[in-house]
Amino acid sequence: MKLIVGLGNPGAKYAANRHNVGFMAVDRIAADHGFPPWRARFQGEIAEGRLGEERVALLKPATFMNLSGQSVGEAMRYLKLGPEDVTVLHDELDLAPGKLRLKTGGGHAGHNGLRSLHQHIGEGYRRLRIGIGHPGDKNRVSGYVLSDFAKAEEAGLDDLLRGISDGAAALAAGDDARFMNAVAARVAPPRNSGTRPELPGKASPARPAAKPANDPAAEPPSLSDRLRALTERFR
Repeated sequence: MKLIVGLGNPGAKYAANRHNVGFMAVDRIAADHGFPPWRARFQGEIAEGRLGEERVALLKPATFMNLSGQSVGEAMRYLKLGPEDVTVLHDELDLAPGKLRLKTGGGHAGHNGLRSLHQHIGEGYRRLRIGIGHPGDKNRVSGYVLSDFAKAEEAGLDDLLRGISDGAAALAAGDDARFMNAVAARVAPPRNSGTRPELPGKASPARPAAKPANDPAAEPPSLSDRLRALTERFR
């Protein structure tokens, strides 16, 4: 059994916050891979199913971010798991939006959810760090992480979450390279020559030929020319 934890804050008020990207990721995994409905357990919500060959429990702590370790610790004790069986998905200020990093162990870097996990289960768990970018000023961090993703970020976020879901079986199996390849297949921009592709069966409209600079038709008629033309019309 593997435990994949998404970090976030419960409730509709926080649902679209940057701080809740861990919740968003496990929600997408559960939906795409046919997990049963979430149920209340371990001071959170849990859904159990399979990802590839692995039996997996997905967990969203309902303790609020600062107490995430309480929920995770309770689930681990019941399921008889060690930190090496746990992967935590969380927001990361020090990565640009759309970037991911996998690591095992290390410090919490001031992240309150990770700080709580360190207190309850130690630091030996695996983390999927999901980049949300930094507001540029440490005094703005709290408001930034508790604000919703901008409209301009939504398409990229959707691709990233789909990529995480595509690679979920590899993530559960500990195959980091295959997981990152699955994500890259979703989020890597397509290569092109810099020209806009034509739709099938449609040719690009021809541009009118530029008139030479000395072509009289290229210059607007003068007042005398217009009067002359009017006189000719009524003769």
